[in-house]
Amino acid sequence: MLTIGFMLHPGFSPMGLAMAAAFDVANQQQSGRQRSNPVYNLVMLSDAGGLVRGAMGIAVETEALSARHLDLIIIGGGVEAATPATIAFLRNAVGRVGRIAGTCTAAFVLAEAGLLDGRRATTHWARARELQLRYPLARIEEDRIFVEDGPIWTSAGMTAGLDLALAFIERDLGTEAARSVSRALVMYHRRTGGQSQFSALLELEPKSDRIQKVLTYARRNLANRLDVEELAAVAGIGPRQFTRVFIRETGQSPAKAIGNLRLEAARSLMEDTDQTIDAVAQQTGFADRDRMRRAFLRAFGQPPQTIRRATRASYPEGMEAAVFDLDGVPVEHKLSCR
Repeated sequence: MLTIGFMLHPGFSPMGLAMAAAFDVANQQQSGRQRSNPVYNLVMLSDAGGLVRGAMGIAVETEALSARHLDLIIIGGGVEAATPATIAFLRNAVGRVGRIAGTCTAAFVLAEAGLLDGRRATTHWARARELQLRYPLARIEEDRIFVEDGPIWTSAGMTAGLDLALAFIERDLGTEAARSVSRALVMYHRRTGGQSQFSALLELEPKSDRIQKVLTYARRNLANRLDVEELAAVAGIGPRQFTRVFIRETGQSPAKAIGNLRLEAARSLMEDTDQTIDAVAQQTGFADRDRMRRAFLRAFGQPPQTIRRATRASYPEGMEAAVFDLDGVPVEHKLSCR
């Protein structure tokens, strides 16, 4: 039996406990409905123990931090600062506990304890750059759903904690067990892509209608060159002034913003349509498949065809995905619900 300690703090978000549901389902499936021999023993922890009140009127009974045996420590999202007792507990746990995880902004707590020094990690996309600036010894990968670096695991937003839980279950019990839990929870076994699928457009929040008009034009005309001259003409100002205004309002250069929009559109087409890689590259302005492949590798760590295959392979039970060859051409198409 593996013991998991969930560290709670006053005002915690109930969503932070969603991971516990995945482990509970694993217990049910591995041990039967009686749960006489659970795989996971879930323990709720806090600095002093006792009743800890969270958001929305929820309260959970907890044990005080101690030297009891733990196989995994999980700090739920919604917390960014921890007490000295929590920091000391985490530092002492390194080397004694097999795995330590922080979901969402709990990565800030791990960083404060020094656990991210020299390690790869992630957090919610909206706070990733701040985390990197505050803790420069960490290596923050802001487009990952979750990151494993040795015994330290981190995930993006709080719902990404479920992806993290499935990864733990797969590591502990095997791939089929993780797939079975994902089907029970009606979620993908492995979510493809990264956080940019949620953040690319959200990051671009221009203050003026002029720049918003440019972004709308760009999204509708990704096959164009979309150079500064073309975009400036849409805005009705000169190229130099346009670049200054665009950076001031969006925080990104025009080239970077357009690149992110192209990536987002290309990935969506790869995941949701049967278009060939060449067609997707042309439609989204990459011009050729090699350029699009290099962009995917830089942004997502995977080539387009791998993301497409992973998406098709991870449909929940009852759905069959299209089968593609290495060039992304559909060999047979079977998308059906039984």
